[in-house]
Amino acid sequence: MIKILKNTEENKTILEIKNIEKGCWIDLIKPTEAELKRVISETGADETLLRYALDEEETSHIDTEDDQVLVSFNMPITESNKRGKVYTTMPIGVLVVRDDFVITISNASFKLLDMLNKKKAIVGEISTYKKTRLAFQLLYITSVEFLRYLTYISRDLEVYEENLAKSMNSNELFKLINYQKSMIFFNTAIKTNQAVMERLNRGKLIKVYEEDEDILEDAAIENRQALEMSKTYSDILNGMTEVFGTVVSNNLNDVMKLLASITLIISIPTFIASLFGMNVPFPLPAGLNGFYIILGIMAVTTIIVTVWLKRKDLL
Repeated sequence: MIKILKNTEENKTILEIKNIEKGCWIDLIKPTEAELKRVISETGADETLLRYALDEEETSHIDTEDDQVLVSFNMPITESNKRGKVYTTMPIGVLVVRDDFVITISNASFKLLDMLNKKKAIVGEISTYKKTRLAFQLLYITSVEFLRYLTYISRDLEVYEENLAKSMNSNELFKLINYQKSMIFFNTAIKTNQAVMERLNRGKLIKVYEEDEDILEDAAIENRQALEMSKTYSDILNGMTEVFGTVVSNNLNDVMKLLASITLIISIPTFIASLFGMNVPFPLPAGLNGFYIILGIMAVTTIIVTVWLKRKDLL
C-alpha cells in the first residue's frame, strides 16, 4: 500500500494526495513491486536503499548513496502464534531523497501519522517539507512506542506471576520463553536505535538544524529509558524462569504428598476388612453386632490417622 501525504498551503494540516510531488511524504506499507517501481521512477530513490527496510532481519543503521540518506530503525509490534501474542520488532526505513522527498517503508502497518499527531505537543508541528525534522520525530515516536510496549509486558508479567504459583502446565513455560525472546528482540533493537541516534547527533550524515536538536535529544533520552526498562524486565524474566522450575517441583511434591496420604488412609480400612474377611475364627460376636464393631474400628482408626496426617501437614 502507498500513501502520499503533504502539507496544505497553510503548512499545518497534512492531507493524502494522489500524485507524487516535491515536498511530499511517501509512506509505503508492505509495498508491491509495482508500487516500488513507481516510487523509484518518480522520485529517483535508490532501489537498494529502499529495499533494505523490507528485510525483516535488518538491524538499525544509516546508509548513504550520493544525495540520499536512509535511516533504518526498529519499531515494536505484536504478533500472534498458537500460544498467544508475541512482542517483537520490525524494521522501518526513512529515506531522505535530496531535499525533495521523504519515504518511509516497512513490512508492518505502522500508523505513523496518527502516532505523530498524538505526540504533537512534544514533537511539534509535522511538516512534510522538513525532512530531517520528520525523521527525528519518527525516531522519538519509536522510543515512546518501546516504552509503551514495555508497560504492556509489565502488566502481562503481573498476571503471569499470579498464574505461575498454581500452575504445572508446560504451556506456562512456553509463554515465559516467548517473553524472554521478546526482551532479546527489544534489547537488540533499542541498542541499535541508540547507535543510530548518536550517529545522527554528530550531524555528519544529515544536517541537524538547531530547532531540531531538542527532538533528537528527547528521542535519545526516551530510548535510554526504554533500554533501562528492558534490562530490568530481562532480569525479572530470568528470575522467573528459575522460580518456575522451583514452583513446578514444589507443586509436584505437594501432589505426591497428598496422594501418598490418601493412599495410607484408604489402606487402613482395606487392611482391617481383609484381616477379618480371612478364613479364620471370628473373634467378635457373630451377626450385625460384630459387623458394626468392625465398621466402628475402621472409622475410628481412619479418623485418628487423618487427624495425625493433618497435624503433620501431610494433607
